[in-house]
Amino acid sequence: MVNHKYLEKAEVLIEALPYIQRFNRKIVVVKYGGSAMVDEELKENVIKDVVLLKLVGFKPIIVHGGGKEISRWVGKVGMEPRFINGLRVTDEATMEVAEMVLGKVNKELVTFVQSLGIKAVGISGKDGGLLQVEKKCPDGQDIGFVGEITRVNPKILFDLLEKDFLPIVCPVGLDENFRTYNINADDAACKIAEAVKAEKLAFLTDIEGVYRDPSDPESLISELHVQEAQSLIDNGNVGGGMIPKLKNCIDAIREGVNRVHILDGRIPHSILLEIFTNKGIGTAILREDEEKYYHEDE
Repeated sequence: MVNHKYLEKAEVLIEALPYIQRFNRKIVVVKYGGSAMVDEELKENVIKDVVLLKLVGFKPIIVHGGGKEISRWVGKVGMEPRFINGLRVTDEATMEVAEMVLGKVNKELVTFVQSLGIKAVGISGKDGGLLQVEKKCPDGQDIGFVGEITRVNPKILFDLLEKDFLPIVCPVGLDENFRTYNINADDAACKIAEAVKAEKLAFLTDIEGVYRDPSDPESLISELHVQEAQSLIDNGNVGGGMIPKLKNCIDAIREGVNRVHILDGRIPHSILLEIFTNKGIGTAILREDEEKYYHEDE
């Protein structure tokens, strides 16, 4: 008699099959940040998930942040991290530290991916003119060398994907005078996903997803059409850090990305659970003409 647990494993693989078929050879952008970058076990799980995506025929691109690590190093060298409305004030000295730290994080991720047998290349937005920016002045405030993306040239990413590399991008860019700017990693992931016409964009965050009522943990929404997401913002149902994230998701969908996933990176293998299972675990935001396909049996 076949052991029941082995049959369960087979069922999991069969459940994943239609998703593997549907997204084979499609580009998936993963924005990697939050606790999943700090906790070693979570970090290992995320990278293994992305490697598995690559091995089953997806074309993943990782865009990573490094905010917590930057703050740690800014403190290490005796500087005080400063924020205005949640945005890091980045003077010349802080920019220098940020670029060094992001470069270190980038190459650690490259090393980890390659240790799992996949060829990876780490680049920044400077390489190949990937990310061109202008100075970002939120509400007219000068927050230093923080960039707003004005143009994405995805050629270097297409070249790397074509040669079977996994690109890992750190969010640093140049303005038209070749000055270096730090870029919000969520913004960079969105703009890159739009430029490469990604099938999916997945945000790894420290929240479970989008709630219809933030005070009710039972009100997690598994799927939202773009207009529903916009209504949540307009009606004040979401607040705080979720608003810019949702706006980024909406913009990405409207610029050609098919699905955007907001995932809890603290849950082991959240990427695989969301992409390869019928139930999913986070919130998927999709185009108006896209059919919802999670929670079919509920």
